[in-house]
Amino acid sequence: MYTDFDQQAFDIDWYLTNGKEVAFMTSAGTCLPRSVAESAQNNMVLQEYFEGLPYTTKFVINPDLENIINSEADEQYLSSFINMAMKGLYAFDKTNLGLFNDPNYHLVATPVTPLNVNLLPTEIASIIMKTRLNGPMGLTFNISILK
Repeated sequence: MYTDFDQQAFDIDWYLTNGKEVAFMTSAGTCLPRSVAESAQNNMVLQEYFEGLPYTTKFVINPDLENIINSEADEQYLSSFINMAMKGLYAFDKTNLGLFNDPNYHLVATPVTPLNVNLLPTEIASIIMKTRLNGPMGLTFNISILK
């Protein structure tokens, strides 16, 4: 389990699906969805799996990113998001840093060919389906709407 302290102290990578596509998220020290916070072990299984995937696709950086983050997005900032997008995952970052209960995220990088959740091994799919977004992956979203 991720405690409130863990969630505030660490930038935790976590994952979700909309039942079709997969997204990579970075918490930036903010509140995680209950389905993720309940099992650090499940989240670590997902992290190991997705980090181990090969690059399979090109990516597109959100054209409005610099307006969202109010600065230039440098290579250091973009690297983890690009790596995940090249594996087929939509890559999101926390929008309002330092606000623990703020649920807003923004898209950083989009895969040209998204990874389909139906292609995941059964164990991975069953874990990721616990954190589900209704509808398409958008440019922004509020995690309070997750199932």
